[in-house]
Amino acid sequence: MNSIIGIMGCGWLGTPLAQHLIKEGFTVHGSTTSSEKLQDLKSLGILPFKISLSENGIEGPIEAFLKNVKVLVINVPPNLRGSNKENYEVKMKHLHASLKGSSVARIIFISSTSVYGDIEGDVTETSVPHPETESGKQLLAVEEKFKNDPDLETTIIRFGGLIGPKRHPVTYLSGKKDLSNGNHPVNLIHLEDCIHIIETIVKEGYWGEIFNGVYPHHPPKQEYYVNEAQKRGLQAPIYSEPTNTQGKKIVPFNLMHYKKYRFQKPIVG
Repeated sequence: MNSIIGIMGCGWLGTPLAQHLIKEGFTVHGSTTSSEKLQDLKSLGILPFKISLSENGIEGPIEAFLKNVKVLVINVPPNLRGSNKENYEVKMKHLHASLKGSSVARIIFISSTSVYGDIEGDVTETSVPHPETESGKQLLAVEEKFKNDPDLETTIIRFGGLIGPKRHPVTYLSGKKDLSNGNHPVNLIHLEDCIHIIETIVKEGYWGEIFNGVYPHHPPKQEYYVNEAQKRGLQAPIYSEPTNTQGKKIVPFNLMHYKKYRFQKPIVG
């Protein structure tokens, strides 16, 4: 196992992931788009690189970032909102091209359960994705690009909603009214499990696979978010009559059934 791991995107997930992997004995190359964060990453023991991906190409020392890296974690979410939105698929094509001739042999691509779209009922890794949103469509296209490259062993993690320090969807939902999906199940995962799943893939060599990264507890949204709001002293969201649809429940079947993975951190605060 190579001791150098690259993390493309040292943000809310990437930075604590890097810190954890360093504690486990790995050397970590980490990228950021911010000059101000370079010193912060360095102080955490991460070898930092300022790299920006855009539709026009890659700006920054990408060759130095990839040097001697055999496992690359791609943790760059689509940015398809607001005035600065870009074509995510084109950005990832530039990154994919930069890997040719590099030492990178294995990829962990951080995707999202949004690729499944509005499928009803239980959803496992064998369910056929039907993305509805533009971000979901582009994520699925990028998944396929990396997965179908015979020179790379790519493992895809489709994470549900991310929760953890200073991040929980209840803060966004607080005070909202007439929400119509209160009977739909939640599909969430804590930061600690995100990190532990990635670490497990690297250490156990789970390459060329797809995993749903969602905690296996799915209370109805109305029950869950009202309770979480009350615990935090927030105004609870107000739900209207339940919809006639059941929503989707993302099942981490491959992790739990085949890999016997045990989740670390409950989603209930």
